[in-house]
Amino acid sequence: MHHPPLLAQPPLPFPAAQRYEDTVLEWARGLDASSLRARDQAYGPDPQHRYDVFAAAGMRDAPVLVFWHGGGWTNGYKEYVHFMAEAVIRRGLVFVAPTYRLAPRHRLPAAYDDAALLLGELRRTVGKWGGDCRNLYLSGHSAGGGTAAMAALRKPALEQAGVPPGDIRGCLPISGVMDLHDPRPEPGSLEERVYSTLLEQPCEDALMSAISWTAGNLVPMMSSYGERDSARVIGANTRMHELLKRQPAGAGLHAWQDLDHFDTHLMLADPAHAWYGQLESLVARTCR
Repeated sequence: MHHPPLLAQPPLPFPAAQRYEDTVLEWARGLDASSLRARDQAYGPDPQHRYDVFAAAGMRDAPVLVFWHGGGWTNGYKEYVHFMAEAVIRRGLVFVAPTYRLAPRHRLPAAYDDAALLLGELRRTVGKWGGDCRNLYLSGHSAGGGTAAMAALRKPALEQAGVPPGDIRGCLPISGVMDLHDPRPEPGSLEERVYSTLLEQPCEDALMSAISWTAGNLVPMMSSYGERDSARVIGANTRMHELLKRQPAGAGLHAWQDLDHFDTHLMLADPAHAWYGQLESLVARTCR
């Protein structure tokens, strides 16, 4: 698939992240474009307010999966997730791949506000590609998983964007960054970058964390991470699961055996992967 030039971004923080980016962008370039229904659709005024839509020919009133890319809220492209499109539409869903404003130019909650803005736009537009705006499923990897969770949990932002919270039928974050709080971050660490790069004020670390928004949750949340994921991701998802399973919607949590933080997204290059089965099961239980 031919892609226009990507906007320049800061260097990625370590070699594993660069290898991941190189891999998923190469996969995106090699994809068959036959299911691409719309590219670089605008949902707001910023150049990063863009999304791509993949759907099978003849789809009508299909559930919609929105999948946000990772990159620590400082990096990343919607093309990171293109390789998933065929496996998703094969299961009867429209697939939406968005991007969003990035730090440090646009600090949190910009990405979260953009997620709500996108969902409001999809409520008006996704029907022309065969999607049903009343059956939205949210997911993402890493920072995108945290963004998906915040999109599902921040009900006031959804309502302000014109999205009835009941239209969010489920959320499946993968290796999501769910807790930004760290009382003593190591200098130069990713945790320290939260305070130097992502947040307007250090005291906003809990407010900008999905784990802080679980009370009263009505969206089924099926989270997962890798057994070799970072201790921060594993710990936050485990703590968040304990909170979520006490809320009205309940929750599930799965650890993918012997996978690290990037493997948990790369694993989805297998169209028969069990994660897609989890998606199918959730849609079967909750789609109206």
